[in-house]
Amino acid sequence: MQARLPVRLHMLIAAAENAISGHAFRPGDIIKSRAGITVEIDNTDAEGRLVLADAFTKAGEDKPELLIDYATLTGAARVALGPDLPAMFCNDHDIARLISEAGVNHDDPVWRMPLWTRYDDMLKSDVADTANSSEGGFAGAITAALFLKKFLPEGAKWAHFDTFSWRPGGRPGRPKGGDALGMRAVYEMLKGRYQS
Repeated sequence: MQARLPVRLHMLIAAAENAISGHAFRPGDIIKSRAGITVEIDNTDAEGRLVLADAFTKAGEDKPELLIDYATLTGAARVALGPDLPAMFCNDHDIARLISEAGVNHDDPVWRMPLWTRYDDMLKSDVADTANSSEGGFAGAITAALFLKKFLPEGAKWAHFDTFSWRPGGRPGRPKGGDALGMRAVYEMLKGRYQS
């Protein structure tokens, strides 16, 4: 806000708690999303993407030009890229390039991962429009991003960060603990794109 960029920012917090109760969903359950898409629950530990999908639908009600989300979504992204480098998925090459360049220039690197649509088959369900996760754990971060893509507002550019958001060891300028990886990169991209 202090930068006074000519941007109308709408922020949604899609929080999920993975707790056991009599109301918790179970493998094989089918839920209906805010968008009306039915989802078969294959993995009860993939609850965050369900809440995030509904947040995408809510955000779409305002017809956004650009949607950016940060989520500690998959262990697969952390296994692939470690704690310092967030996985970025983006449906627009220009936005992805600008974020990547800003990340390099402002010591906040990100790594673009593919939205490999051939893996959409891994989310097929015999009883619902989609499953919430893929079987076998293959391409876990990619299939999670592909699941989210199903809920994107029509025509919106999108960048998704699957981030660990935690620094297990400190170093100069980056103390141990929670870290907003990818935030400086996106802020610099927004400044460059929207600053008058």
